[in-house]
Amino acid sequence: MTASSAPADLCAPLEESTVSSPRERRALPRPYDAILLASFGGPESEEDVLPFLRNVTRGRGIPDERLEEVGAHYRALGGRSPINDQNRALIRALRAELDARGIDLPIHWGNRNWQPTMAEAVRGLHADGHREVLAIATSAYSSYSSCRQYREDFGRALVETGLLGTVRIDKVRPYFSHPGFLAPMADGILDALAQLQEAGHDGARVRILFSTHSIPTAMADASGPAEERTDGPANWYVRQHEAACRYLMDAVAQRRATEGAATGLPGWELVYQSRSGAPHTPWLEPDINDVIARIAEEGTHDAVVVVPVGFVSDHVEVIWDLDTEARESAEQHSLAFRRVATPGTDPRFVAALADLVEERIRPDAPRRAVTEFGPTADVCGTACCVSGSPRARVVPTTSALDSGEDLRAARAQAAGDGGGSTRPAGAGTTGEAGGR
Repeated sequence: MTASSAPADLCAPLEESTVSSPRERRALPRPYDAILLASFGGPESEEDVLPFLRNVTRGRGIPDERLEEVGAHYRALGGRSPINDQNRALIRALRAELDARGIDLPIHWGNRNWQPTMAEAVRGLHADGHREVLAIATSAYSSYSSCRQYREDFGRALVETGLLGTVRIDKVRPYFSHPGFLAPMADGILDALAQLQEAGHDGARVRILFSTHSIPTAMADASGPAEERTDGPANWYVRQHEAACRYLMDAVAQRRATEGAATGLPGWELVYQSRSGAPHTPWLEPDINDVIARIAEEGTHDAVVVVPVGFVSDHVEVIWDLDTEARESAEQHSLAFRRVATPGTDPRFVAALADLVEERIRPDAPRRAVTEFGPTADVCGTACCVSGSPRARVVPTTSALDSGEDLRAARAQAAGDGGGSTRPAGAGTTGEAGGR
């Protein structure tokens, strides 16, 4: 399906000169009347933990005993995920930033796996008279779990509520390359290095570990649009993370040079965490705990700085997988440990989200992208960020050139005639980083 033939309620009209560019495809400004913050969701109490995890793993047949193993992480925090309060704080901060810019758009909130659900959010938007909605996901990168699955959440909610064709939901571009997302982490790296230096650690013996959520390798290979997979995997998920890491290290190097730092820049690597799923399914590696053990065995470093580069806020997978498990790994191997904060509600990150809104409502708004990867598109390409799973079912989507085809294939599939069997889709990961 071309951009001009995509249904108006599923794909925003495009600037004609950008239609053929998978990274610079720009939507024409629209009169949006509301913003939807889309996130993963999390339990609010001990009683919510198991029902929440059942929602996360719905359709996979995972027994409650296995879910309780993950549930222990939430129960260790009192059964309440930090992600909900973090989203409430982010909404308040974004509201203030938009007000300061004279952008009078209400902000609604919907989750994939817990209240308020996406369907509840869509019904609320409609009840309040909103028809043109711009969505921001709490995830910065391109992959099935971190981008496409949110577009599926929107499509599914519109169909479920019967509001498809009445309410439209467009999604802002992935924002991993926006300086407002990256700048807080650059500051955090500098602060951590300064702390270690004050504690007597030689900078040459510090290793910087950029951590993000592992995903199946098939999902990573399929991240990005089909037009960038003609000669092999697009692998946008890994490439975007690597570009963000290199930008951060360059920013840190420039700051240290300006400040006259006496020691050189530490080495770094991209590592993964929070693996889930069947053991025989390949996922991105290396795991952060394995890397910490390797560093200790090599004897070349005595401290690690962990940067949660794949995450927006300090939710349970940061607090548990990094602050608890990775820290314990470091302590067991006699390595000093510092963990950099996520962007959270840092004013620069909040301003970045407001920039993403302005991009879609004002034709003269600048589009900021500072990594070597370059910009990302307002409207996703064909078969963008499919899961790579051959068992995936097709789900309606929004915000892509082929969202109309997804809708038709999903309807045919539901009707049982097999019409959707050639459309790739898939299932996501099980942790809060799916809503990173």
